[in-house]
Amino acid sequence: MRERLVVALVGMTAAMLALYGIPRAYMLADLVTSYEERKIERAADQLAAVVDERRKTDDAVDVEFLSGFLSEAETLTYEPETGASVVAGPEPDPADDIVETRDLEDGGTLTLSRSRDLIEERISDALVPLILIGLSLVAIAAGFGYVLARRLSRPFDELAEAADRLGLGRFDVDPPHYSIPEAEAIGEALRTSSARLGELVRREREFAANASHQLRTPITALRLELEDLSMWPQTPPEVADELNRYLPELDRLSSAIDELLGLARGQRLGDASDVDLSELVSDVVARWKPIVSPDNYMVHQIDRGQVFARIVPGPVVQILDVLIENASSHGVSPVTVEAKDTGSYVEIVVADRGRRTFGNEIFNRGATRKQGDVGGLGLTIAADLASTLGGYLELVEADHTTFRLLLPGRGESGEVAVVVEQA
Repeated sequence: MRERLVVALVGMTAAMLALYGIPRAYMLADLVTSYEERKIERAADQLAAVVDERRKTDDAVDVEFLSGFLSEAETLTYEPETGASVVAGPEPDPADDIVETRDLEDGGTLTLSRSRDLIEERISDALVPLILIGLSLVAIAAGFGYVLARRLSRPFDELAEAADRLGLGRFDVDPPHYSIPEAEAIGEALRTSSARLGELVRREREFAANASHQLRTPITALRLELEDLSMWPQTPPEVADELNRYLPELDRLSSAIDELLGLARGQRLGDASDVDLSELVSDVVARWKPIVSPDNYMVHQIDRGQVFARIVPGPVVQILDVLIENASSHGVSPVTVEAKDTGSYVEIVVADRGRRTFGNEIFNRGATRKQGDVGGLGLTIAADLASTLGGYLELVEADHTTFRLLLPGRGESGEVAVVVEQA
């Protein structure tokens, strides 16, 4: 905006100077030319009278006599009625020079010519001040335009900064009032939006806190009931073992609820630590194998050795659970899971043998994976969790359904490499 205002003001000034200066320059050139022509006419009349007086005294009109009357770039030619012509000065150019001829009393002629180059030089000298004034006015307009542009754009710069703070979750935005109606309207809209968003976030956080309490209480009660039931003497050992096997799943469910609600409240998911993704994938696959085996599904890991990443383990486990559950529900066995280190980042690939008939729109809420199967919020939440971890989740361009989770890796110096999503 600032540059546009400066360019507009300078352009307008230049246009006005051109509309005034160009006709003025032509008028000035005509005035200089007319003045020089009248000057030559008067000089020719005076020189003719001087030569007539000299001829009356019978003195010779020679080059030395004529040269005493010459000015810069002038030529005098005396042609007597009889005899040779006398020329003083440079060779004239009758086709281009300004020429004035006068008849003398003795029947001869006197011709005064002045070079056109001298006239043009004097026109240029007369135009120089006009050009300098024009350039000075343009420079003044540029300086004034810069100051005016800064003053006019400052409210909008402040409003843009306030909008950035609002986008970062700062709902205490209160831009100052401005005398510019448009800026004041934008500021009022930002103040209103800030208040509304702050109230909306406050209500959502209250809802998240209430939901956390309402969900955690029955899960804790259910865990205590199952744990108590497994310890009853009347409970057969095999049933007790089965109940004890599901207790960690309830703990994991409670932890997942806490993390998701923390994410909804804008909190951190936890502290990052160095994690071997191969080991993490192995634990997840081992937990899913007995779950999908009754449905004749096979889940296995492709082990590529240790793959370290500095991450929060909980959200990664949740993402893998969503992808494996999605593959076992809609894909074709077998389901493979592998972790790889690409150098600049690490990735976890979950693939099945099902045909890929959809694109990355599957991560949108309410997207369909295949005809008749409406996707829930699992993949959407998984993609949000990946973004929170500093990575992203994508669907690979392949014949079979292949999801890839990219996460920040560690360089040789131990620094965390940032994953940049490709457009």
